[in-house]
Amino acid sequence: MKRVLLLATTTGYQIRSFGEAAERLGVRLVFASDRCDRLEDPWWDAAIPVRFHDMPSSVEAVVASFRGQAADERPDGVIAVGDRPTVLAAHVSAALDLPGNPPAATETSRNKLAARRAFAAAGLLTPRFEVVSVSESQASPSSLAYPVVVKPLALSGSQGVIRADDAGSLAQAMDRVGRLLRTTDVAIERENAHEYVLIETFIPGKEYAVEGVLTDGAFQVFTIFDKPDSLDGPFFEETIYVTPSRASAETQKAIVGVIASAIRILGLRHGPVHAECRVNDQGIYVLEVAPRPIGGLCSKAIRFSTGDGGFATLEEVLLRHALGEPVGTYRRINRASGVMMIPIPRRGVYRGVSGVENARRIAGIDDVIITAKPDSTLVPLPEGRSYLGFIFATGDSPASVEEALRRAHERLDFSIDRDVTLIQ
Repeated sequence: MKRVLLLATTTGYQIRSFGEAAERLGVRLVFASDRCDRLEDPWWDAAIPVRFHDMPSSVEAVVASFRGQAADERPDGVIAVGDRPTVLAAHVSAALDLPGNPPAATETSRNKLAARRAFAAAGLLTPRFEVVSVSESQASPSSLAYPVVVKPLALSGSQGVIRADDAGSLAQAMDRVGRLLRTTDVAIERENAHEYVLIETFIPGKEYAVEGVLTDGAFQVFTIFDKPDSLDGPFFEETIYVTPSRASAETQKAIVGVIASAIRILGLRHGPVHAECRVNDQGIYVLEVAPRPIGGLCSKAIRFSTGDGGFATLEEVLLRHALGEPVGTYRRINRASGVMMIPIPRRGVYRGVSGVENARRIAGIDDVIITAKPDSTLVPLPEGRSYLGFIFATGDSPASVEEALRRAHERLDFSIDRDVTLIQ
């Protein structure tokens, strides 16, 4: 039986999607995740315990777990789920002599400042930017022209990203981001990058996401997602992704070309790619290129034709790719599709939701999945990093999919009690 090593921070629903895909393909998943090595398999998944902040020990822990095993017991490929595992995945791939990305390339892609510097040096359109220490963030105002955007260097999903339109709002944003980076949930990651904040000029325009895969440096695009909701701040919570893109063929070609250039600049070589960019009259600005698949349950918005009348999920395609199988014949199904990441409207204690069945009855809606747990505390962006759930739709056109997602969302009524511990 073929084996794929899956590196992840948690055992969340994206991991379950890979597990379901592996079962369909007859592939065995071997897990490595950030957990205490003194606990005896707390999640019953036989995962190798690693620490993403301790790269040498984590690489050794993974390699040692396969040392002395027969060749058919070792992994045939490696996949990272989420941003933090990408660097370890690169080191482990190299140590196990498996295809992957150069560690230096993944380290650059994970750090917003390092990526900005690499893009600027190579001549890609890049906003003006500066970096400040969190401890000195109040020392002096920015020299950049307003509006600006404040970004932690190594957080993902728009967490901690805030727009500031003047010196006063910049000071408030810096204070807010500084407090976020000092919280236990962030500090426990032990990332040196959390000691700094990036400030860059705001980029107006439409935003797009590109999903694809690299095979020995060759970039294969799976799809381009439109993000139809305006992402102008003050926070940048993503909501709707719709494909195929409604951008012109010329714009789509240009987006793919610039993303491919950014991939080469970073030095990425092999594995999944999730990239994001903004397009305006000046051209295409690359926001990020991450060597990982799209996050959460959003991959359910992408379905592939196998060419023989069958269908495959993104996880199935990526598992086949990790095993060295060719995936060039896989094409996204010829129907529009999309996903809404249901935003958290306010901080509070989640009690429940009504209207889910009504939302599912909207024409074009495939499913509504609520991932928030009753009695849990909801934290919206910019401090939070999760959603209430996901809505999925398919249709004859991107416009009909977007309309179905919005109509379904209107049917949902979330009960959220005031959080009495909230400190303004």
